[in-house]
Amino acid sequence: MNTSTNAATTTIVYDDKTVRRFMIASIIFGLVGMLVGVIAAFQLNFWQMNGKFLEYITFGAFKSEGVSFLTFGRLRPLHTNAAIFAFVGNMMFAGVYYSTQRLCKCRTASDFLSGLHFWGWQLIIVAAAITLPAGLTRGKEYAELIWPINIAVALIWVVFAINFFWTLAKRREPNLYVAIWFYIATIITVAMLYIVNHLSFPTSLTHSYPVFAGVQDALVQWWYGHNAVAFFLTTPILGIMYYFMPKAAGRPVYSYRLSIIHFWALVFIYIWAGPHHLLNTALPNWLQTLGMLFSLMLWAPSWGGMLNGLLTLRGAWDKLRTDPVIKFFAAGVTFYGMATFEGPLMSIKAINQLSHYTDWTIGHVHSGTLGWNGFMAAGMFYWMAPRLWKNNKGTDGGSVLWRESWANMHFWIGTVGILLYVASMWVSGIMEGLMLSATNEAGTTLRHDFVTVTQAKHVMLLFRGFGGLLYLAGFIMLAINIFKTIRMSSPVEASAEVPADASPEQDSARGLGLIFRNDPVTYSFWVIIFVILWLFLPDGMDIGALIIACGLSVQAIWIFTRNPGRWAELYDSLEKNWVPFTVLVFIAAALGGAVQIIPTVIAQKGEYMDDRRQILYTPLELAGRDLYITEGCYNCHSQMIRMLEGDILRYGKSELTDKDNNKLDGGYSRIGESIYNRPFQWGSKRTGPDLAREGRVRSDVWHYNHMVDPRMNPGSIMPSYHWMIDKKTDIKALPGKIAVLSKLGVPYEAMTEDVIEDNAKLQALGIARGLVANEVVLPKDLEDMDDEAAIASALAERQIVALIAYLQKLGAYENVENKDVTAPSLTNPDNKHAESE
Repeated sequence: MNTSTNAATTTIVYDDKTVRRFMIASIIFGLVGMLVGVIAAFQLNFWQMNGKFLEYITFGAFKSEGVSFLTFGRLRPLHTNAAIFAFVGNMMFAGVYYSTQRLCKCRTASDFLSGLHFWGWQLIIVAAAITLPAGLTRGKEYAELIWPINIAVALIWVVFAINFFWTLAKRREPNLYVAIWFYIATIITVAMLYIVNHLSFPTSLTHSYPVFAGVQDALVQWWYGHNAVAFFLTTPILGIMYYFMPKAAGRPVYSYRLSIIHFWALVFIYIWAGPHHLLNTALPNWLQTLGMLFSLMLWAPSWGGMLNGLLTLRGAWDKLRTDPVIKFFAAGVTFYGMATFEGPLMSIKAINQLSHYTDWTIGHVHSGTLGWNGFMAAGMFYWMAPRLWKNNKGTDGGSVLWRESWANMHFWIGTVGILLYVASMWVSGIMEGLMLSATNEAGTTLRHDFVTVTQAKHVMLLFRGFGGLLYLAGFIMLAINIFKTIRMSSPVEASAEVPADASPEQDSARGLGLIFRNDPVTYSFWVIIFVILWLFLPDGMDIGALIIACGLSVQAIWIFTRNPGRWAELYDSLEKNWVPFTVLVFIAAALGGAVQIIPTVIAQKGEYMDDRRQILYTPLELAGRDLYITEGCYNCHSQMIRMLEGDILRYGKSELTDKDNNKLDGGYSRIGESIYNRPFQWGSKRTGPDLAREGRVRSDVWHYNHMVDPRMNPGSIMPSYHWMIDKKTDIKALPGKIAVLSKLGVPYEAMTEDVIEDNAKLQALGIARGLVANEVVLPKDLEDMDDEAAIASALAERQIVALIAYLQKLGAYENVENKDVTAPSLTNPDNKHAESE
């Protein structure tokens, strides 16, 4: 029995079994994610870590230049997904299930849904751990999972949402505490972000193309990517902060009013800031400016939340010396403040020129994930463990950790690890940005080639790896400490005496009506509408919209000053009604995305391009592009030349020609040059050089040899992709892929399946003949063949030929204003953009 009734009160038993499950899962997957991260970090120092090391540790029994599922391009998505969805995700669910039951004074609505949520989420994580190293990916950061897994994620998220909101409906506490606000924002906004960014058309059980393309896909991806950080890694952890920090400190939250401002400002502003990931690119300038301005506005609510958390410890600072839980919470909130100061700083265009595509961004991300998420998780685990498992080993008869000294040691090891990691990335990133953009005094030539810059970072990358290793060591101490605590204890289900009936004030019909007919919501709505009109209306009319918005703001302030108590009463009513509260959260979060995405989707189409338009990939080039994504090349290479002198000098020259044999102008990347790319490949980090104009810069033979043995380029840290000369290209899948792309609006001409396959084979054969004629290293199964024609025919089937075809197409476009320049016929690969050398 979970409840017992006594007159006006009832005793309930909380579902702490689910909390324990999520907590243990978070610790296990956290160890896995961090271990993979450490391996990936050292791969950037030692290329042998991509699989060659197996030859060393087996004393030559296993001979290989590398292993496909151990390359950086495959492991990096595994690391990020494990850290976000497995480690932080499970930690978040543990905190939400624990605190929500106690804040609502009722047991979770459904034990079945709780169990389904737990096991469903773990199966999703296992599926991701299998598919990502296998190269099954969508090729979008933090959104790599293939479409069947994405459907499972959405369904399990719905299970979580139903269970959560059902629990709110059953609650016996009328007011929604601040932590619940952040949980509501997380559930609603993550669902919206995940569904929109993962809209895809499948071509098979393991492959799909996104609905959006080019600049649309870039904008939607970073609307999702930035706000996945906001609403998966930030808002739920803020809710956990608002519950667990006061509990650990034995003090109330510093300021209730500040928490209101913190919450609503964060929910509304955060969603607009995604475009700051695309500054100085081909993204329309108004979106870049909008993203930068809203990012700068984030300073206020973010630091308001940080101060609210730290000042909650007032009167309890003495515990900081002895209590490891307080140590972790205080440091975690401080790292939150550091990361949310640095993020807006890096969104300023002038600073972003230096930081983007460099290690500085990596350091920024990890100061948040390791310091904020990791330390908040550690503090919560250390606080919950003695309460979820009882042992009566304390001096007062209460439960304790196995070793509190280990928890303190974990804190110091973890802190040193974070600081070593972040500081090395700051130094590396700033140095990298300065060296890559450095020119001679005349500004006509670059001072450093890419390999020189890579070698200059070597020491800093080593420090980064050791910092990650220290952090992992600290987390291993946590895992041992928690599991030793479990072994010496017994699991318990906490109980509490609560009111037998729900309050008549909560979720009332009157409250529903009152929420949507009140001054704060009305004025906020119309001010936002007129500010949006100011952004989009033509000259003259835009000033009128701005004046109206300012006038409404002044009037709202005047009304508030006359009767502030009424506004407080309205918010008190909102706190007691979860349905209108949730609707308002959705509106606040959805508005920014709609304003940014809808105009871009409508306007940025191929037929509207007035400058350059991408030339379509031939079937073989399309197959090569999919292989490029499979191998995770987007993790190291960008395909976006920014409107910066250093980028243009280094990457802007084009070696491709149009149909009249005139060399293309090249220069910085334009919107139209990637308008049909699904997914977009603008990238976020340049561990290797940009490839936007790679076509014909190097020969087919060079690409072949480089993929097999990158050490032909001294100083290269790229792994070998020797298996691509052995594996065959899936030509049979091309008709289905082209059919899906055609449905999505890519203007392919009508072709039968036979024509598509013959086209791919013919182009591949042309490339293979050139490779054989230049006596490249052949796959072992072709070494004993004597007939060059037969060798070329067999080599043409291999993946490396398709990849070369794709690389040689990069940067091909047509000048739209020149009507004589048209896309080449796909049924005739004998054109400058497709033929082999």
